[in-house]
Amino acid sequence: MEKDEILQIGIDENKRLFIIPKTKSFPYIYRETMEVHWNSEGKFLYSPKPREWSYIEWYTQILKAVKEQSCILTITENTQLVNIPEELKNEIINYQASA
Repeated sequence: MEKDEILQIGIDENKRLFIIPKTKSFPYIYRETMEVHWNSEGKFLYSPKPREWSYIEWYTQILKAVKEQSCILTITENTQLVNIPEELKNEIINYQASA
């Protein structure tokens, strides 16, 4: 299983959660049928705007979809959090610590 760092986690203007990996691309992530998408221009993974699921549920869904593509994404001390509320930041950090 390959590994890659997460450069940035954020919520965009469309209220979608996004993750920017450092080196990997996931153009076929849609094949996992997990509602996770890849933006090839911006080189980031993203979820739909949350309806029934919370942002932390979408965060874990993105990581699971990436794992189905034989890669593990990890947060580092260099990972930037953009437009992330404090509560979600804590949930993301706690999830990463338990993974």
